Amino acid sequence: MRRAKIALIGGGQIGGVLAQLIAVRQLGDGVLFDIVEDFPQGKTLDIAEASAIDGFDARITGTNSYADIADSDIVIITAGLPRKPGMSRDDLLTTNAKIMKSVAENVAKYAPNSTVIVISNPLDAMVTLFQKVSGFPYNRVIGQAGVLDSSRFATFIAWELGVSVKDINAMTLGGHGDTMVPLTRYANVNGIPVMELLERKYKDAGKAAEVMNAIIERTKMAGGEVVKLLKTGSAFYSPASAAIQMAEAILFDEKRVLPVCAHLNGQFGVEGYYVGVPAIIGKDGVENVVEFSLAEEEKSALDKSVDAVKELVDAMNRLGF
Repeated sequence: MRRAKIALIGGGQIGGVLAQLIAVRQLGDGVLFDIVEDFPQGKTLDIAEASAIDGFDARITGTNSYADIADSDIVIITAGLPRKPGMSRDDLLTTNAKIMKSVAENVAKYAPNSTVIVISNPLDAMVTLFQKVSGFPYNRVIGQAGVLDSSRFATFIAWELGVSVKDINAMTLGGHGDTMVPLTRYANVNGIPVMELLERKYKDAGKAAEVMNAIIERTKMAGGEVVKLLKTGSAFYSPASAAIQMAEAILFDEKRVLPVCAHLNGQFGVEGYYVGVPAIIGKDGVENVVEFSLAEEEKSALDKSVDAVKELVDAMNRLGF
C-alpha cells in the first residue's frame, strides 16, 4: 500500500519540526523543500539517522527541486521571512507575497491534487494569495492559525485552573493576530463553563472576569511573548504541531471540528474572505464550515477581526498581488 506523501515548503525551524513529527508519527513519506542548497538535505538526513532509535520507517528526504514534491497528498507551507526591525507591514507583505506566488505556481504545477495547509505569515493574506495564484478549490487551501491560537487559549486556562489541558474545550475565531476572538462563553472544562469555575475559585465575579481578560490578552499576544523570550526567533514547535493535527484529520478522514482559516461564502455574515472559523476537516479538506450563534458582543468582535483581515488583503491587492 502506498504511503501518503507530504511535502513541506520551507526548511526553517517549523519545517524541521514538521519533518520530524511526520517521521515519528509515521504519517507518510516527507519531502522537505528549501531554496538553500544542501540545507534541507542536511536537516532530513539528521532526522533519518534517528529512525532506528525512534522506530520509524517513513522516508524523509530534503530537496532543492520542486519536481520532488510531485504527487504529494498534502503540502504544508512555512516559506517566508519574519518581520525584521524597521520593516513595515507593506515591506513584509511584498517580500512574502513574492515568495508565496512562486510557491503557489510550483505546487499547482507539481502537486495539483494536493490539499494545502498554509502557515506562512501574514497568514490571512498568504492563504488568500496561494488560493488565488494556484486556482485550487477553496476547500483544499486551508490556513493554520485557529488550532494554534485555541491551543494557547486552552493551555492558559488549564494553568489557571490547575486541571489537565486534555479536559479543556476552548476556541478562537477571526484573524491570526491581536484582533482574534477567544470565545469565553463557550470555553469549558468537560462541559463545565470556565467562567463558573473561575468565579468559584475567586468567589468574586469581577475578579474572575479580570483573570479571564488577562488570559485572553495573553492568548492574543502569545506569539509575541515567545519572540520576546527567544530573542532571535519565533514560535516553531507549537505551529508545527497544530499543522500536523490538521494533516492527520485530512489523511485519516477524521471529520475533526477544528478552528482553521477557511474561505467563507456567507457564513457568519462574511462573503469571499478567508477567516478563522470552526470547520469539519476530512479527506476533502474543509468539508463544511460549522456556523453557530454568536452573542452581540462576540459578533461585533468577529466583525472587527474580519475588518482587519480585509485591510490586510486590500493592502496586498494594492501592492499588485
